[in-house]
Amino acid sequence: MTDPAPQSPAPQPTPGWQAPAQPAAPTAQPVAPSAQPAQPGQPAQPGHPVAPPPASGGQPVQQQVPIRHDGTEPGFGPAPTPTAASEAAAASAAPRVSEVQLTDADLQRSARIVQRMSAAFARKVVGQQALRTSIMTALVAGGHILLESVPGLAKSTAAGTLATAVQAEFRRIQCTPDLLPSDILGTQIYDAPNSRFVTQLGPVHANIVLLDEINRSSAKTQSAMLEAMQERQTSIGGTIYPLPEPFLVIATQNPIEQEGTYLLPEAQLDRFLLKEVLDYPNPADEFEILRRIDSGVFDRDDHDPDPLTLDDVRFIQEAGQKVFVADQVRQYLIAIVQATRNPASVINADWARLVDYGASPRASIAFLQAARALALLQGRGYVIPEDVKQLSRRVLGHRVVLTFEADALEVTSWQIIDAIVAAIPTP
Repeated sequence: MTDPAPQSPAPQPTPGWQAPAQPAAPTAQPVAPSAQPAQPGQPAQPGHPVAPPPASGGQPVQQQVPIRHDGTEPGFGPAPTPTAASEAAAASAAPRVSEVQLTDADLQRSARIVQRMSAAFARKVVGQQALRTSIMTALVAGGHILLESVPGLAKSTAAGTLATAVQAEFRRIQCTPDLLPSDILGTQIYDAPNSRFVTQLGPVHANIVLLDEINRSSAKTQSAMLEAMQERQTSIGGTIYPLPEPFLVIATQNPIEQEGTYLLPEAQLDRFLLKEVLDYPNPADEFEILRRIDSGVFDRDDHDPDPLTLDDVRFIQEAGQKVFVADQVRQYLIAIVQATRNPASVINADWARLVDYGASPRASIAFLQAARALALLQGRGYVIPEDVKQLSRRVLGHRVVLTFEADALEVTSWQIIDAIVAAIPTP
């Protein structure tokens, strides 16, 4: 028996580096960025990838993508080198999640849901388009979001408005230094008349949870909440209680006060799908806020006579998982994430030395999930590179760790991310 051929190290990006072309799915064709997406079954022009054409009868065509075996499995030694036959067998047995593609009816229903959610948001929140996009992207992607801004920029209003629009159970938790994990997760209370303990579930058992000023809670409470976010369940008295679906945590933090706060560690920040940094409204939006206050718009209970439901949210979340992502786009987002780990290969050395740690593979997963959700919010059944660019700050801003020298030079992670994205060629 001969030893398997040694694995060669993965090539590092270089200035002007472009990801090597991979064989795309036979049905994924690119179109020009400014052109309309190609119709199913029609040839496409060079540019953005589009979804593959459906089969006869309007049913989507399934893509068969081979599984590659690389690396070793602990305790079992190197994996055998796959042959052409084994690759073909794996291809027929391992479909991708996005094989079941969106139909026109799915896209139309998703567009109606998005439009009604946006209208409900606009009735209560003036401006803040980035906030609306980020919260809805996190909801569709099934992730959680961290909002950072000074007080008074409609973070709590936006969370409550979204919950009302979809008839979701909403809980707001004001974090303080003396807040205990049991105050959030729940606890057992002794029922003296019946001589038994009764479980009282905490406010985290809701569809949409607002963690206001999460950096004011202690490290123990932060860890308990982030564990519930990741595992989507709580354990009280040895019994596991699943959290409701859909489940969205909107955490906020105030960057201008540091006394009595506990900064979230980078490893815990990584649990958030997105981080959005909000800015002040422009003069026109602030004038509109005052006008609506005078007219009593914010005080009126403007409920939709035919509101959305949690079933609509579950539908759009399932639809988001079916959004098509071409291999070229996958390679593009991976190239961006890889460049954060080795920035000297794509940006100048003076900026590269300011990066202490790059993004983990969780960033690539977040990119993929968020890009699918953003594409669906914009009425598309496929992801384009511009979706990745639009999400780069939100996905990587809290995952790229800079050095103390960067703080001294007042260089932010956004500047590093923008330089990396500009250096990676767009497919």
